[in-house]
Amino acid sequence: MSATSQAAQSFIDHVHGREVVLGIVGLGYVGIPLALAALRRGIKVVGFDIDQPRVDQINAGKETIKHIPMELIVEGLKTGRFNATTDFDRLAEPDALLICVPTPLSRHREPDLSYVRQTTEAIARRLRPGQLIVLESTTYPGTTDELMRPILEAATGLKSGRDFFLAYSPEREDPGNGEFGTSDIPKVVGGDGPDALAMADALYAALVVKTVPVSSTATAEAVKLTENIFRAVNIALVNELKQVYAAMGIDIWEVIDAAKTKPFGYMPFYPGPGLGGHCIPIDPFYLTWKAREFDVTTRFIELAGQINTDMPYRVVDRLAELVDTQLGRGFSGARILVLGIAYKKNIEDMRESPALKLIELIEARGASAAYHDPHIAEIRPTRKHGGLTARKSQALSAETLAAFDAVLIATDHDDVDYGLVVRHAKLVVDTRNACARHGLAAKTIFKA
Repeated sequence: MSATSQAAQSFIDHVHGREVVLGIVGLGYVGIPLALAALRRGIKVVGFDIDQPRVDQINAGKETIKHIPMELIVEGLKTGRFNATTDFDRLAEPDALLICVPTPLSRHREPDLSYVRQTTEAIARRLRPGQLIVLESTTYPGTTDELMRPILEAATGLKSGRDFFLAYSPEREDPGNGEFGTSDIPKVVGGDGPDALAMADALYAALVVKTVPVSSTATAEAVKLTENIFRAVNIALVNELKQVYAAMGIDIWEVIDAAKTKPFGYMPFYPGPGLGGHCIPIDPFYLTWKAREFDVTTRFIELAGQINTDMPYRVVDRLAELVDTQLGRGFSGARILVLGIAYKKNIEDMRESPALKLIELIEARGASAAYHDPHIAEIRPTRKHGGLTARKSQALSAETLAAFDAVLIATDHDDVDYGLVVRHAKLVVDTRNACARHGLAAKTIFKA
């Protein structure tokens, strides 16, 4: 057995013996569930984050994300098997480091890998032989090999596959999904060489129900993009079908409910006011950007992106039209209550939420907008919608509803009294079919 293979086997043996120390960089919607999965398997975890208040909150055992239970974190804090820190000098301690940092888009819809680059540079300053480095953040094919490896090798003189080991395993988190948690979802794994793949595969096999090894880090990166582009394209399709069927007087939700009874060859996707979340609105543009390097035009993907990006504009057009035709007043000066600010129901995650764009578009047309969301008491700072920071959720009451000209349902949280909304709102514009799903029908309800 070669020296490199011995290093890999030693790591694998430590994983099997639960003696490995796992470092997780980025303690958000991906990092915290990974930490929980590791703690559940008896693996020691050190969490890294640049946000000192978040780290302090976690180390105090306090909830940072509402739908994620903290019991295992609290137990890990008590036993010393978990702690969070902003001290990046401790990056040399763990045997494996999982990078779970944001990969947003720039203003020009180009990949912003600044967080990945900065994290990789921080690791490079402390990298020690034998460590496994795994990127989990969504990105374009080639990032691990073309961006991370050169930084790590140039800064240290160490070589990937010989002195340290590099891999990619895309996160597959679905915030608020009670059926599939981190440990229940198979993990795709690609390595920079056979030893890196074997080590990453062994690590994730200890955390999740199943691993799916692939031939390279670039292939693993492409898997993640494919999964989310599939969703983006199909959501764009139903968003377009909604416009066509609405013109024909056909309810798209009734069509989808009937179509999904077919037991093969069809998968239901649902229209909405636009895309939100940390992946689907962003990932397709990572591939379209990378494809230009190879002189390939991703026409289909770009068209889907355009359709989805246009949805908030179409919704506000429909809202303005209904305020005019149903209430007999101009949209300028109208008061609109946006119901739901999270990007999906039953969570407090508002990353890339179309509701934020809806508020801006409503106010750009001379109306005023407020919001109610039982999960988000105040709008937190965002990269794109800074002007909305610190706005507070309005209490949902008969008096509140009567004070607005229209209610726009942007997020269909289950813990909202839609009966109250329908009884007291002058006009309800529903982008999620929430009223129909709750058995409500009234002349004041319109779909958008």
